[in-house]
Amino acid sequence: MIPRPTRSPGPTTAEAGAWADVLVRRQLVHAAVLAPTGQWLVQHRPNGPVRILAGPADVAELTAAIQHRIRSTRPDTR
Repeated sequence: MIPRPTRSPGPTTAEAGAWADVLVRRQLVHAAVLAPTGQWLVQHRPNGPVRILAGPADVAELTAAIQHRIRSTRPDTR
């Protein structure tokens, strides 16, 4: 059996960047930019306030919250 590579304890900057790209591309946020400090600057609307996220884990948390909101507001089609 081949051992699996160990997973880091939290999301990486690359993973956060991928999620940020998806959120912007799907127009779920207006902008998401990685600052030189490692923080993420997120703007939900073009003229809205800029929210500062501490790091990749916060980007993943924001993504999960948006996914939850989308899934909980769409009608059940089962």
